[in-house]
Amino acid sequence: MSRDNIEITMAQSLADIDPQGWDACANPDGQMPPADPFVTYRFLHALEVSGSVGEGTGWHPHYLLARENGVLIAIAPMYLKTHSQGEFIFDFNWAQAYEQAGGQYYPKLQIAVPFTPATGRRFLCKQGVEAKGQAALTEAMVKIASDNHLSSSHVTFCSEAEALAGAEMGLMHRKSTQFHWVNDGYSGFDDFLNALSSRKRKNIRKERRQAHGFGGEIIALTGDQIAPEHWDAFWRFYQDTGARKWGTPYLTREFFDEIQKDMRDDVLLVLARRDGKFIAGALNFIGKEVLFGRYWGCVEDHPALHFELCYYQAIDFAISQGLQRVEAGAQGEHKLARGYLPVECHSLHWIGDAGFSEAVQRFIRAEAAAIGQDIEVLSSYGPFKIVEGEQDETE
Repeated sequence: MSRDNIEITMAQSLADIDPQGWDACANPDGQMPPADPFVTYRFLHALEVSGSVGEGTGWHPHYLLARENGVLIAIAPMYLKTHSQGEFIFDFNWAQAYEQAGGQYYPKLQIAVPFTPATGRRFLCKQGVEAKGQAALTEAMVKIASDNHLSSSHVTFCSEAEALAGAEMGLMHRKSTQFHWVNDGYSGFDDFLNALSSRKRKNIRKERRQAHGFGGEIIALTGDQIAPEHWDAFWRFYQDTGARKWGTPYLTREFFDEIQKDMRDDVLLVLARRDGKFIAGALNFIGKEVLFGRYWGCVEDHPALHFELCYYQAIDFAISQGLQRVEAGAQGEHKLARGYLPVECHSLHWIGDAGFSEAVQRFIRAEAAAIGQDIEVLSSYGPFKIVEGEQDETE
């Protein structure tokens, strides 16, 4: 498949793709840590070789590659999906309506990072070829879906710039909401607290005292500090959370071994230990400017321990490392009171059936208006001071 001088091919395994060629597109400035650890060869390869994606998972790799005059210039992590699980910008209602009307919604195409509701580039282009790279990959995605009589193609948690460019190309632009913490140049956690209203500040301090009163210690580990025993403990937590949320965990135990081998410097693992036993943990990935909170789990319940491990420890780390933002995963209005404010997330969609596409477009427009209103209202309930110079209460 070709577009002008650009040739498009597909690969069903990263083993067929040169790692340096992939990362030249995924991390074009070459800096470490990369801006987005989730689109690196190392992360996607860990998903694949661990069996977290592939046969039997409903996520079947069909990576898109664009070459200009034989040189790889752009790639996209694309999957043939037989369900809508693990996406976090969900289309379950679309699938139900489509099939009730007599259509077959699955399989579909999905450009995404599996199981990862973190915003980032999805059309991974070398510097200077972003526009034509995205255009070529988008055209190929739609053509592959159309030629194979697939219901739809989707691009989830893409950047806003990609979403706007995709809309110009005729794709449907959908908006959703997450809660992110933003570092306003804070010198420490207390400096962040001083930006909050006195009531919210007092509540966070109370939660942190409660959390640290569980009778043990909290440790934050990265790089070579992480040992097999820590992953064994976290696997127990992850299994419990996965069983409760999704029925079965998305990731295999082998995935965490792969992460330890190739990405331990990109990981922040926060664990709570009591009486010599690990009882709770939170897994984060470290980007160039962002800390990405990914998974949490526990085998004992203690007041506010979840907030401490997932949110406050993340803020502490982000401030200490000069990171600009913490993305704490999908959903969760409870994050608002803890300094995480609502932001828009973006996705792109193509549906082959013209009538159904028009109906979805109407839904997306109404949804976007509602999301805009929700963000405005939720932001007004945020924890930050409204009146400049508000005085502290006795705490």
